[in-house]
Amino acid sequence: MVLLRRVIGDALRARRQGQHRTLREVSSAANVSLGYLSEIERGQKEPSSELLAAICDALGARLSELLREVSDTVAFAEQLPGVLVPVQDEPADSPVAAPVHKATGRGVRQVTSDGSVAVSARQDSPLKATLRSARVRPATDRTDRDVVCAA
Repeated sequence: MVLLRRVIGDALRARRQGQHRTLREVSSAANVSLGYLSEIERGQKEPSSELLAAICDALGARLSELLREVSDTVAFAEQLPGVLVPVQDEPADSPVAAPVHKATGRGVRQVTSDGSVAVSARQDSPLKATLRSARVRPATDRTDRDVVCAA
């Protein structure tokens, strides 16, 4: 299951960082505390529609654009069967066992869709998995950005 607040937070952070702006700048423009905005971006708090609109306004983005991006990310996650299932169910010596992530010691599953999108899922805990998707692009093309969501 994808947590909507995590996907929203990731989309807001990506937009802010894409503009090379600090949390302080955006929190001031949106009239929200820096700490609360940080919690929203990390997916720890779920913003109200009014607050989300104020943050989007501070970022110069339309709320509909952000919600469309969030919707596309959730739809993409739903279309990949098995990506969000626990990745450590296989025995370690199994040929289909997920490789272990060095930093967390948890399993990581890689999935690639038609050569243009690379997806990895990491089981962070029994109740949390992180899904990272990235468009596969030439080294010279830097217009796309990675999208990360966690459930």
